[in-house]
Amino acid sequence: LGRGGGPANRAVLAQAPGSVDGRFKLTEQGEVIFARYGDPAIARRHIEQVASAVLLASTPAVEERAHAAAAEFSSVASVLDEAAREAYHALVRSDGFPEWFARVTPLEEVGSLPIGSRPARRGLTVSSLDDLRAIPWVFSWSQTRVTLPGWYGLGSGLAAVGDLDVLRRAYAEWPLFTVMMENAEMSLAKSDRRIAARYLALGDRPELTEQILAEHERTTRWVLDVTGHSRLLEDRHVLGRAVALRNPYVDALSYLQVRALRALRQDDVEAGSAEEAATRRLLQISVNGVAAGLQNTG
Repeated sequence: LGRGGGPANRAVLAQAPGSVDGRFKLTEQGEVIFARYGDPAIARRHIEQVASAVLLASTPAVEERAHAAAAEFSSVASVLDEAAREAYHALVRSDGFPEWFARVTPLEEVGSLPIGSRPARRGLTVSSLDDLRAIPWVFSWSQTRVTLPGWYGLGSGLAAVGDLDVLRRAYAEWPLFTVMMENAEMSLAKSDRRIAARYLALGDRPELTEQILAEHERTTRWVLDVTGHSRLLEDRHVLGRAVALRNPYVDALSYLQVRALRALRQDDVEAGSAEEAATRRLLQISVNGVAAGLQNTG
């Protein structure tokens, strides 16, 4: 799954009935602490929103509404779950997928950055996705502008349900489904098919590239249909403007990064040379810039 990024109060209200009983414990990721608590006014607003959501989620009326929606749309959830899981596994269990993933993303370079308290992977090479930790998996896909963990499989799941009227009712009435769709919509808005295709081409596996881009198109189409939007983030004006403002700057960094990554992956620079060191440095700087621009990256 994509890790966070949506409004915390809406996430609290989307929890399972009975799971919030006047108390809610969560871990704030390091990179969001300053954003949420660096300014007293923003910190106060955030804490008030979360406290309000915890109290509301604990009321019988909200619990009953959430329980009724979960029961009504349980068959939708089952179909969605099975189809999305099948689509996801069809990709990540493809022969050679872990090695391909390491080639088309800056996973190795992310692991060498002086960030985080643990290594990016448990072994020396990525021979299995089990070797990866969760944050580098999401972070690396964000760097490629694919943002795959935040949406992949959802389009196949929605298509399997097929009934647009039922899905629109679920979006309007079921908080869990609403938040899931909103987070996927945000993830899609921060992706870029043209840039993503350049990264994916580095792996020389056109069938995997086509599989990912086809699911991206399918998911975007279904998300827009279910939400009733003509474009991504249409009804989230502040977030939409922020993403639109940042994307051109992130795009420039992404093009620099994919150029450096191509040079390293295709051995266009001599190993151990000053040129290789400079290319790696450029790549690392671009990683920091893209992460700052996209924000919820891991």
